[in-house]
Amino acid sequence: MELLLDKYELLQIGEIALVPSSGGRFEVTVDGELVFSKLAEKRFPEDGELLELVGARIGAA
Repeated sequence: MELLLDKYELLQIGEIALVPSSGGRFEVTVDGELVFSKLAEKRFPEDGELLELVGARIGAA
């Protein structure tokens, strides 16, 4: 999450929230749109993958 703030904080990220859940979830949403789901992908994101996915969603990639 720190990498996301470092790269995009001055552009369009107003908030990053960690929401506890159960069942092995790790999901990233931007403006309510799911951009990554560990359950769907059956893996954690690769290095830099979240930066690319978030950047593409906010138009900064």
